[in-house]
Amino acid sequence: MVGDEGRTMSTTTTQPGSGPAAGAVFDAGETIAHGAVHLDVTDLPRALAFWRDLLGLTDLGEADGVARLGAGGRELIVLHAGAERPPRRGHSGLYHVALHLPDAREFARVIARLAAARYPQAPTDHIFSQATYLDDPDGIGLELTLETPERVAEMSVSGAEFRIVDTEGRLRRPVEALDTQAVFSHLEEDADLDQPLPAGTKVGHVHLHVGDLEAANAFYRDQLGFEEHTFLLLGMADLHTGGRFPHRMALNVWQGQGASQPPAGTAGLRHFTIVARDAAGLAAIQSRLEAAGIDLEADGDAHFARDPSGNRFQLAAA
Repeated sequence: MVGDEGRTMSTTTTQPGSGPAAGAVFDAGETIAHGAVHLDVTDLPRALAFWRDLLGLTDLGEADGVARLGAGGRELIVLHAGAERPPRRGHSGLYHVALHLPDAREFARVIARLAAARYPQAPTDHIFSQATYLDDPDGIGLELTLETPERVAEMSVSGAEFRIVDTEGRLRRPVEALDTQAVFSHLEEDADLDQPLPAGTKVGHVHLHVGDLEAANAFYRDQLGFEEHTFLLLGMADLHTGGRFPHRMALNVWQGQGASQPPAGTAGLRHFTIVARDAAGLAAIQSRLEAAGIDLEADGDAHFARDPSGNRFQLAAA
């Protein structure tokens, strides 16, 4: 059960600025959030034309082949030049990064902007969220999301069956076509589609390809502190972080059991950022990793680790 019509969501955010925790936004009750996601790209100007000029992220600075992008002064996506080839099938890595919009109007605005530019996208209704899916010029996956858990009265998983009942009592599928006309009703007729993504935009979830679903699910649950939500026989797992939204970390084996990391020089995930709510939470994560024999990589003041499939992440505290 995730619906609660009488509940309002409150958030706290870090102060604007650079750094691994600068993009983190915590919903009420959450102990972990996502910071900036770093991506390797083959053509930085072309990538900026997508992530900044089309999508609407704000330029926070560029130097030495690294471009920092965000919203409201918070760092969300960092692009690194130098990749030599687009992503390949059959490997672990990023399925998509999800940027969550703060309200229905801003979600409608970005979908309308993409539609006006005739950029390919796939609007989808998951009931607990509304989304549209697209790829950047390298083929790196992106989801734009509006969280709508208030539409859900009941959600359960049994084997391969995902059951959702909405607040009107209707049995719904977890993947339905999005009613874009209803979405666009939140926009004024003369809405300015060229506004940048708003300050409330955040990295809401990260969805990874992994080589072993059970091992990855146990890792993010037991070592990093995510809470298990669903484990599907269809080869996907969802975890959350204690708030009302069930989909903060997603894992799948859709690139094959035992899928390894892609060859060096491949565009895609460089690393993502896990942000603990405070220093004590960060210390607890580090302690669990060390107790499990998982190496922490130090790079200056930053600390990194890898999940069982080799996906790299940075640890930080808000």
